[in-house]
Amino acid sequence: MIKIIINGALGKMGKRIIEVALQDKELEITGLVDLEEKDINILSKFYKVTNNIEKHIDLSDVVIDFSSPEGTINVLDICRKYKKPVVIGTTGHNEEQIKNIDNISKKIPIVFSPNMSLGVNLLFKLVDFVTKIFANKDYDIEILEIHHSKKKDAPSGTAKKIMQIIKTIRPETNFVFGRNGILAERNKNEVGVSVIRCGDIVGEHILIYSTEGEKLELKHTATSRDTFAKGSLIAAKWIVGKNPGLYSMFDVLGI
Repeated sequence: MIKIIINGALGKMGKRIIEVALQDKELEITGLVDLEEKDINILSKFYKVTNNIEKHIDLSDVVIDFSSPEGTINVLDICRKYKKPVVIGTTGHNEEQIKNIDNISKKIPIVFSPNMSLGVNLLFKLVDFVTKIFANKDYDIEILEIHHSKKKDAPSGTAKKIMQIIKTIRPETNFVFGRNGILAERNKNEVGVSVIRCGDIVGEHILIYSTEGEKLELKHTATSRDTFAKGSLIAAKWIVGKNPGLYSMFDVLGI
């Protein structure tokens, strides 16, 4: 039985992870943490959410973090102190925070991924494959990501990962965020990034590769947050007992 703490338990993702974890016989929730202390009802059971992770850390095997960029760094400092592995699903970290995560991973094992779903991680692999095939072949690339109206960061962490993959293969790429007015002809090295925020859309990412005479689309649609919850729990099981290091979902899934 693997004992988990969920940091960010009152968020949309935190609540889904709790519910999915409660149905997994290999897992036991030993702590729920958020900024606010509160009693919650999940699957007809009452749980207490506290604002102090150190109340639970000794009883845990691994911490799952879906909080905020600041919340991630706070919990990492405590996990480093107690030598506990961490799964980070939070997005929106700045460069300094990402550097901090990398530094702490030298002391404890960390899974850090902008998206925990199997489908999205296969999408990353496909983006790498297709972009390499189309490199220097006059294909335009456009990225579209769509999320619910409450999402705080834009572009999404998933979109940023896609951009990183493209930039590695095509270092001359210039990303353009939205277009307006009378514009010059599209730049050869330009990749457009469009962001939509509306309703309760869980998540959708579309890549368009287009040239004279044809268009190829890669698309992933998440219809439930459960896909991310399940991925984070798979990562939590996988990372227990691993050596210190910074791991991705590619490592977890063996792809």
